[in-house]
Amino acid sequence: MKTADFDFDLPDDRIALRPAEPRDSARLLVVRNGALEDRIVRDLPDFLRPGDALVFNDTRVIPARLSGVRERIGPEGETLTVAVEATLHHRDAPDVWSAFMKPGKRIKAGDRIRFGAQADGGCLLGRLDATVTGKGEDGLVTLRFDLDGPFLDEAIRDVGVMPLPPYIAAKRAEDDRDRSDYQTMFAHWDGSVAAPTAGLHFTPALMAAVEAKGVSTHAVTLHVGAGTFLPVKADDTADHRMHSEWGEVSVATAAALNAVRAAGGRIVCVGTTSLRLLESATTPEGEVRPFHGDTAIFITPGYRFRAADVLLTNFHLPKSTLFMLVSAFAGLETMKAAYAHAVQDGYRFYSYGDGSLLFRNDA
Repeated sequence: MKTADFDFDLPDDRIALRPAEPRDSARLLVVRNGALEDRIVRDLPDFLRPGDALVFNDTRVIPARLSGVRERIGPEGETLTVAVEATLHHRDAPDVWSAFMKPGKRIKAGDRIRFGAQADGGCLLGRLDATVTGKGEDGLVTLRFDLDGPFLDEAIRDVGVMPLPPYIAAKRAEDDRDRSDYQTMFAHWDGSVAAPTAGLHFTPALMAAVEAKGVSTHAVTLHVGAGTFLPVKADDTADHRMHSEWGEVSVATAAALNAVRAAGGRIVCVGTTSLRLLESATTPEGEVRPFHGDTAIFITPGYRFRAADVLLTNFHLPKSTLFMLVSAFAGLETMKAAYAHAVQDGYRFYSYGDGSLLFRNDA
């Protein structure tokens, strides 16, 4: 399909810069059988049935945006420096991360990078050093840090900032409030550089209402990479390459979800991250299997869904892989109509925005 098929007009003022308060007071557009219904996130239990399973992503966002300087020895033996910024993407080893760097064209293998806050005297506070060991054609740079394991994790927490999406970061600076706002109540395992944003809508009160409805809750883990922010540059979706992300579906969770399906219950995915992971872990016959490793699944219209029956998700960017996914799930024309309604009716878009509840359209 053509990438242009997934374009739509979005006024700039529809981009949410802060989440709703309380979180479950965000608006919810219900899309079912081509019909649209305006509700609120806390109404979610009204659309669930006893025996359904709610699946959320329990990844935790790390402060994955690092600023520093690149050091290189010049032709006269002098040290040449330039300011750089890295957004961590995927952990490749205890001391190695792949990252997107700015300015990327100035980075090459062998460069030393010193991350940390620049002090007035020119020194770096809370310094964290790394060596560039590789540079891929896809824009990813491989960084081998001087620390590893939990020592590296602690250093990243000290020098990094929360990696707000570029459409928010372009409008305001990250602040202390984002440390909690950009984290779901389910967050448990460190590793994401972007929040599974559908989970941001949940509160303890909403979870209690879901469970009171007789709906079981289950956790999977997908560490979201920075590639989720990248635009689709190819004219044809078949030419787009997804960056891999690490995920895990436990033996117990796989067994529980299979039991739910066998009993006639529905799998309700909280966010595209949990959906993509479950689809990666499910056989063509519909059996959810334990999963541990990377996935680069790319879902576009024509995909046959194996696991997810219902999807709770936010509103996504034009021509993005996530708008392609929801179009595959509920139908392209249906989603174009839904998004047009959302724009017209003042829904808030993207990470801190409102939500939509989509029922799968197998047609």
